[in-house]
Amino acid sequence: MNRFLAFLQAGLAVLLFVIAFATLVNMVFIAMRPETISVINTIIGQTVMIVCLVALGRILWRRGISELRAPSRGSENAPIQQDEHNA
Repeated sequence: MNRFLAFLQAGLAVLLFVIAFATLVNMVFIAMRPETISVINTIIGQTVMIVCLVALGRILWRRGISELRAPSRGSENAPIQQDEHNA
C-alpha cells in the first residue's frame, strides 16, 4: 500500500508540474494582450498559482521518491536470521 501511495504522490507531482507549465504558457499569451488592469490582475494571480503548484509538486515529489527508494518494511517472507550466540 505504501508503494502505491508513493507512485500516486509522484504521479500527482508530475501532473502539478505540467499544470504549472501550462499556466506559465497561458500567462505568456495573456501578457501579449493590451495592458489593462484585468491583465495585470491575471498575471499576478497566475504567478501566485504557479508558485503554489510548484511548491506542492516538489513536496509530493520528494515524499513519493523517498518512499519508493526506502527498503520495504513488510518483508514477512524473508528468512529469519539467528544470532551466532543463540544458535
